[in-house]
Amino acid sequence: PEWPTLGNTDYAFEMAISNIRYGEGVTKEIGMDLQNLGARRVCLMTDKNLSKLPPVNAVLNSLAKHGINFQMYDNVRVEPTDQSFLDAIQFAKKGEFDAYVAVGGGSVIDTCKAANLYAASPSSEFLDYVNAPIGKGKPVTVPLKPLIAVPTTSGTGSETTGVAIFDFKELKVKTGIASRAIKPTLGIIDPLHTLSMPERIVANSGFDVLCHALESYTALPYNERSPCPSNPINRPAYQGSNPVSDVWALHALRIVAKYLKRAIRNPEDREARANMHLASAFAGIGFGNAGVHLCHGMSYPISGLVKTYKPKDYNVDHSLVPHGLSVVLTSPAVFAFTAQIHPERHLEAAEILGADIRTARIKDAGLILADTLRKFLFDLNVDDGLAAIGYSKADIPALVKGTLPQERVTKLSPRPQTEEDLSALFEASMKLY
Repeated sequence: PEWPTLGNTDYAFEMAISNIRYGEGVTKEIGMDLQNLGARRVCLMTDKNLSKLPPVNAVLNSLAKHGINFQMYDNVRVEPTDQSFLDAIQFAKKGEFDAYVAVGGGSVIDTCKAANLYAASPSSEFLDYVNAPIGKGKPVTVPLKPLIAVPTTSGTGSETTGVAIFDFKELKVKTGIASRAIKPTLGIIDPLHTLSMPERIVANSGFDVLCHALESYTALPYNERSPCPSNPINRPAYQGSNPVSDVWALHALRIVAKYLKRAIRNPEDREARANMHLASAFAGIGFGNAGVHLCHGMSYPISGLVKTYKPKDYNVDHSLVPHGLSVVLTSPAVFAFTAQIHPERHLEAAEILGADIRTARIKDAGLILADTLRKFLFDLNVDDGLAAIGYSKADIPALVKGTLPQERVTKLSPRPQTEEDLSALFEASMKLY
């Protein structure tokens, strides 16, 4: 067949994931991994809180035991900004490293991906690789150094994906870099690290897993996404729902349904916490290839425009809305809106999350999933909507304006949306209960 012409829909999808290794205590192998890579100068990235906690300690012990020469950067900002990325990039350029290790949540892993990318491409401007329309969205053609990611939260799945997200300060909006080239070489998924997570961090990172699974499963199918790339290097990392991502998303959703409440309520429940840690990677494999849509697209201005909100259990010096919270607060409204396309998928998700759908009518799929999500959040005492984290109706135009540049994800919504639709979704998310 002829190579398809531009302007029509794609006809293929590809599966890209990091290698991952799972097991209690696998962190102690990291020094040997770096030896096996022949690494001579290693950059270890983390944040100020974690630098004093057991996960970083376990990595330091392994590096020492195997004589690995490293420099530590612990200045990563939780919910990074363009400035905090640039600071880490500066460090990476100066250090001339031949391998990277990131120990932390999504903020640390994403910062390390960016540092690796720009150190490998020193003549590039910062905006060259940032997603269009905010940046130029150029494809990455330079070779990067190996990056080993050690997640300490059970949320972003960043150890498996080629995406790095940050707050673009001057526009007050989150954006990012998305390329298969920046995904970690290896994700070390060690459930022991979940034992140092406080309750709200378990909850908010779990909500991110929940939305990754729901959004990738309900995203626009890959063969309805346009344009078809003229060259495979231009096929986006986020391709739309596809048969491989579906498997991972559904499986992650089942684990969330079974274990998230247990992991939050009982820090000693090692089985629940270990399973959520794995679910985070599973959902990462799903959404890292399918993409996410409206909950994530709308979450970026919710985090970017934060005024004074400071969440419980987060030891930070700036106000922030944790990413998983900013994503989940719009989920009841979003899935009520998208369900008229593929209602059977929405109903299936509601059933996995505990809804009784034996007598359900297909046209009620959205309301059923929305109610199931509300009940789920209520049971876990989540703040009552956007109003509870400091937003009001007056903020809706700014929130909508901050969602519009998020085309990389909003275009993957199965149902196209106007600015009026977005306003209505933000309004419906002001109060949940």
